[in-house]
Amino acid sequence: MISIIVPVYNAEKYIRETIDCVTAQTYSDWELLLVDDCSSDGSAQAVLQYVQQKGEERIRLIRQPSNRGAAMARNRGLLEAKGRYIAFLDADDLWAPEKLELELRFMKEKNAGFAFTGYEFADENARGLGKVVRVPETLNYRQALSNTTIFTTTVMFDTEKIPKEELEMPAIKSEDTALWWRLLRNGYTAYGLDRNLALYRRPGRSLSSNKLEAIRRIWNLYRKAEGMGVMESAWHFCFWAVRAVQRRI
Repeated sequence: MISIIVPVYNAEKYIRETIDCVTAQTYSDWELLLVDDCSSDGSAQAVLQYVQQKGEERIRLIRQPSNRGAAMARNRGLLEAKGRYIAFLDADDLWAPEKLELELRFMKEKNAGFAFTGYEFADENARGLGKVVRVPETLNYRQALSNTTIFTTTVMFDTEKIPKEELEMPAIKSEDTALWWRLLRNGYTAYGLDRNLALYRRPGRSLSSNKLEAIRRIWNLYRKAEGMGVMESAWHFCFWAVRAVQRRI
């Protein structure tokens, strides 16, 4: 079974559409764990209404006792997960119907514990913008430091190859990238399925669209999470910046 973990915070506008993309999957052996991080809108109510209306027993709403951020919401989902495989999905992103089926098959073919796929940038209404991000066949630690092409909504893990405790995210900004780097630093390889299987919705006011904040976050990861000196950080940062621009033009 695949356990799909979705951190939910004030996502009422998008959450039903996101759940729909999961229930439309061609692979059906999954559970969907929606971890509400003390939303102040109607996100939790929207999830409960969806479950009641559809009678969908594979969907669970988990409530955090306090607002602790996306990393801790995902970690709570890990604790509650029952499946061998773990997939992350953000509350405003969408999957192609065959995403789980193709990625799981790919992981088995590659004997992979960590996989990710290509994706497409989309506007606030989930209309694809035609900019598809291609992904390499594999990524190791040194490559990933200069190429943050792994998108959270596309990843899948096999907990028989990577223990669940190693998948816990740190409570820092860009916690997802920090996790990828830690796993790769520990000797795991990330396998890329070069298929466009997800839509990365970018609302105008989202954190990811704030370029200055993104620069601060990646720089802090080099300096603090990875403990690099200024020169080594600057080296990797230059390559990261070039590739980040290329992905968006």
